[in-house]
Amino acid sequence: MYSGSMTTTPERLIEATRGLLWERGYVGTSPKAIQQRAGAGQGSMYHHFSGKPGLALAAIRRTADDMRATAERVLAGEGTDGTAYGRVAAYLRRERDVLRGCPVGRLSMDPEVIADDELRAPVDETLGWLRGRLAEVFQEGMDDGEFDPSLDPGRTAAAVVATVQGGYVLARSSGSTAAFESAVEGLLGLLDGWRRA
Repeated sequence: MYSGSMTTTPERLIEATRGLLWERGYVGTSPKAIQQRAGAGQGSMYHHFSGKPGLALAAIRRTADDMRATAERVLAGEGTDGTAYGRVAAYLRRERDVLRGCPVGRLSMDPEVIADDELRAPVDETLGWLRGRLAEVFQEGMDDGEFDPSLDPGRTAAAVVATVQGGYVLARSSGSTAAFESAVEGLLGLLDGWRRA
């Protein structure tokens, strides 16, 4: 049940759906489970949303927006030394609920989401945005002489995203955050080799 600032029925429905999608995936998230968690009736759900797909889309978009905002704060330099390496390191080491996995990345493994162009779009757009934003940070580091000019910003950004997403999989499969942390520190070691003294 929700209280406090999430008092409107649409807000409660979206937040309930976000949580259920992260925990159970699309197939495992039934309208009844959403209604129970949100404390809303069936009529309320269908009054505000066209059904489960419409509600799921609103929830996925909200989750994607939150992920972008969190990543942008760190990549823009908040709480870092301001260097490109420091910003990427802060992004990689930021606090995460590693054993739950990425709330956006996990959706890419959900066959129902992937089969639906509309549901898949915010997942693809968010991961694409993240690769692009990281590539910008690497390019800034190259422009400032921080990284070797032979570094490929786009490919390196893709490697960062793949390390994070793959790190979630390794951690979840082993039941330990150590696998995620090892992948992150390994990547940072490789990136350190591209830094100019």
